[in-house]
Amino acid sequence: MAKIISLVNQKGGVGKTTSAINLATYLANAGKFVLLVDLDPQGNASSGIGVDTKNLEKNLYHAMIDGENPENVIVKTKAFGHDILPSSQDLAGAGIELVNLDNREFKLYDVLRQIRTHYDYIIIDSPPSLGLLTINGLVASDEVIIPVQAEYYALEGLSQLLKTIDLVRENLQPELRVMGALLTMHDKRNRLSRQVVREVRDHFPGKVFDSIIPRTVRLAEAPSFGKSILHFDAFSKGARAYKNLVKEILGQEKEEKPTFTV
Repeated sequence: MAKIISLVNQKGGVGKTTSAINLATYLANAGKFVLLVDLDPQGNASSGIGVDTKNLEKNLYHAMIDGENPENVIVKTKAFGHDILPSSQDLAGAGIELVNLDNREFKLYDVLRQIRTHYDYIIIDSPPSLGLLTINGLVASDEVIIPVQAEYYALEGLSQLLKTIDLVRENLQPELRVMGALLTMHDKRNRLSRQVVREVRDHFPGKVFDSIIPRTVRLAEAPSFGKSILHFDAFSKGARAYKNLVKEILGQEKEEKPTFTV
């Protein structure tokens, strides 16, 4: 049965979608069956993995709101063992439509429970907000990864996010855990970046991934070609960083380290 992991940060531009795409890709490359769920109406994870969102007959909206069987919505990527539940702008309306529905926080939970046994991992790319779609992602998840950009104000808004995760745990999903904070867009030549790394590690002692994702042109370019960094430039610094992140996650599983609660 799949472990379901959400990547969440209500702040945009922190490398969340890039991390979701590449985490899913490298898990599949490690021999795991992986589903990437694009929960963001902007559909960047879908287009970034090569899906033409404009020509899709059905997308995640139809599974969440219309009750469509998710197996009819899933799209296979070019990589073996790596599927995607794509998004489109239809999903923007779902945030409003969900408000009046019963069990509105459990719509994605219900969708993923139908297909959970088909995969080893389900990776959810959440929208850059703490609205109902993100809450659906958290309720459906076992664990959360928080991408944190290595820049000034990196920790801004994190306390609000952790408070939201706490509320979800207390009221909706008691098993939810935070797997860790992931430092992204790091420039080791920049003194501020190095300072932010120290700050985040101080803020979350022992709860930050060792792998740090660098700021690189190749990582920024890959989605515009509809490719993960593995398929765009497998020997780049960014590719090595995501490969190491997946090794770290799989290593944690093997050791069965307890994940931390906030």
